[in-house]
Amino acid sequence: MDKMPFSAPVYARRKGFALILALSVLAVVITLTGVLVGYLDRAREDASATKALIQGNVYFSDIKKMLKGFNGRQALYHTLYLAPVSLTSQNGDFSLVMQCMPMDRGVNINWLAYANVSLMDPQYNAVRKVFDTLVEMYGLDDPIRLEEMLLARIGKVGSPEGTAQNRIPVTKGILSYRQFQEVLEAYRFETDDAKVGKIPWRDYFTFLPVSSSPKENLIEGDYLDPPILSILFDMEESLIEEEWVKAQGALKRFLSSQGIVPDKKFYGQRFLDRSECSVTYTYEGAQYMFTFVDNKKEVKYFEFYGKQ
Repeated sequence: MDKMPFSAPVYARRKGFALILALSVLAVVITLTGVLVGYLDRAREDASATKALIQGNVYFSDIKKMLKGFNGRQALYHTLYLAPVSLTSQNGDFSLVMQCMPMDRGVNINWLAYANVSLMDPQYNAVRKVFDTLVEMYGLDDPIRLEEMLLARIGKVGSPEGTAQNRIPVTKGILSYRQFQEVLEAYRFETDDAKVGKIPWRDYFTFLPVSSSPKENLIEGDYLDPPILSILFDMEESLIEEEWVKAQGALKRFLSSQGIVPDKKFYGQRFLDRSECSVTYTYEGAQYMFTFVDNKKEVKYFEFYGKQ
């Protein structure tokens, strides 16, 4: 019996199916290739970031050694407070910029808990004045509730009874801006008051432990900004901006010209030796940043912020 002749339509269908299958496989391969390429690109970025982090740690280690062994710390930091220091190699491969600010450049939000501690009257009055002015200026819906939430996070101040004479009872406190933000977010969620996010809190407040020693709870007055000076001394901000120049001894000179004598027990007349610093540096053509704290030669709290 003769074989059936080859069917062209069947062959065409098979050929078409094979073509569709090949195209499908090719599409999958292209898709996988795209995913892999994207993954490898991210992996390369992660590797670069990791290497940049390692490089940042090297820089931090070198800076730490330098700061601990530096004799003229007061002159060094008074310089860094006024302008960043830039280091660049001749061939341009290395570039690093370091800038620092006093940790005590505002009123400590934790002073809000010391309403009934006489040793802390200047501190409490200052934080009370700044807080009340800001919430009124920005028209917060429920400032009393915000203060309650802040005090709950700061914690209760220990009873002055039983505390050594001329010693201040301390509390756990709000010790970072991130912790402060958590309270602001909780307040906003509870009250639906979006205005709380419009206040530039960091321009006015610091977030530091309260010292049991009265002489340590001070403000680095020479490096305050005009907005907070305006509130603390009931002066027009525009007047301050015309005459104010940050420098060692600036607050005493400025207030003397206005007939005001600053409280020496509150506005530091000496170098407080507590600084926050940021370092930006280049690595493989990108710019990265890390921060740290130098508290009386205790250089710590390295924090890497990645690519800028």
